[in-house]
Amino acid sequence: MTSRTTPETTAGTPGVAVAGLLLAAGGGRRLGGRPKALLEHRGRPLVDHAVGVLRAAGCGRVHVVLGARAAEVRARARLEDCTVVENPEWEQGMGSSLRAGLDSLAGTGAVAALVLLVDQPGIGPAAVARVRGACEDGSSLVSAAYDGVRGHPVLFGADHWAGIAASATGDRGARAYLAARREEVTLVECGDVALPYDIDTPGDLVHLR
Repeated sequence: MTSRTTPETTAGTPGVAVAGLLLAAGGGRRLGGRPKALLEHRGRPLVDHAVGVLRAAGCGRVHVVLGARAAEVRARARLEDCTVVENPEWEQGMGSSLRAGLDSLAGTGAVAALVLLVDQPGIGPAAVARVRGACEDGSSLVSAAYDGVRGHPVLFGADHWAGIAASATGDRGARAYLAARREEVTLVECGDVALPYDIDTPGDLVHLR
């Protein structure tokens, strides 16, 4: 596994088209059925904040995967400039949303997908830009790291999409795929610019404002 700290840049390798892929389909079961996309953060739905992070980090194309109360999210959020993908199988877990998102990127010309989770508002443009900047081509596998431990966001070169989709089940997402290719993953340390907490329980809502 390659580990490095990449300067804060959104450039990456010239000519490499990296699409942002936001997974925002969860129903917030441990939050009493409040979809995470609709949680309010800085006066707007959390999904808006996450889209803004991907844009600020240099992702010109952003695909957003919705699931729970998708119609309400569409009505309340500002997703006009995004490609919105509705995942009817969202209750099966994050893996189904990852598959739907990667499938929606087929044929777009994107060389890689930079995957961000809607429930991690402590991860901002600086960390996302570092991961994006480490993309070299369609064979890239890049992950943010926090004190050397792999976390989010993650970047998947297009060469890996089919394999990831085939292995993404339940809430594991691409975990098994990345574990099997540990030595191919470039880790980009982001602990100095981001906090990788999740908004999973009522106690976590303290992180929103």
